[in-house]
Amino acid sequence: MPDLIEPHVRVRESFLTAVEESLADGRMISEDSMIARWIRQYADRWHTEAGFAEFVDHLHADATPDAARPSHHVPQSTWWLVDGDDYLGRISSRHVLNDWLLEYGGHIGYEVRPSARRRGHATAMLRAVLPHAHALGIDPALVTCDETNVASRKVIEAAGGELEDVRGVKRRYWVPTGAMPRKAGRMART
Repeated sequence: MPDLIEPHVRVRESFLTAVEESLADGRMISEDSMIARWIRQYADRWHTEAGFAEFVDHLHADATPDAARPSHHVPQSTWWLVDGDDYLGRISSRHVLNDWLLEYGGHIGYEVRPSARRRGHATAMLRAVLPHAHALGIDPALVTCDETNVASRKVIEAAGGELEDVRGVKRRYWVPTGAMPRKAGRMART
């Protein structure tokens, strides 16, 4: 059964394979996507053990308020969904909202590698991260998706998301974090 863990160097090979899948798929690689930013910052060195360790350390540090980050970014915690050493996807919880996140990005963002889609992984990740968002004082959490992304819309609604509105191409949902949703995924620490 998959576990949601903090980023860890042990899944390097599988993570890099997932990045290649995502690049070939092309659907989640927009210029402002999380994975595109990771590629810009670390692809030149994450194929080495030391470079990947640096990347993982960056993800851990990004959760701290005083970490170095672009001025328009906020602290965020990131988890990876893994099955053993097989990387399946990631989910991030942004600790606060800036103007852009309030309009488009939301508190929580996630993605599942192309070969692991349509198996309920995004739903499990979102349900598992809601208690963490609640612990950060977020309730409800803003979660957005593209108007055309029916799969993501179903994930958000399955977690109790209530549609507030549609702004441009983004559907904006508020998801309660205070009560544990049914069939919550499990989180593990490494």
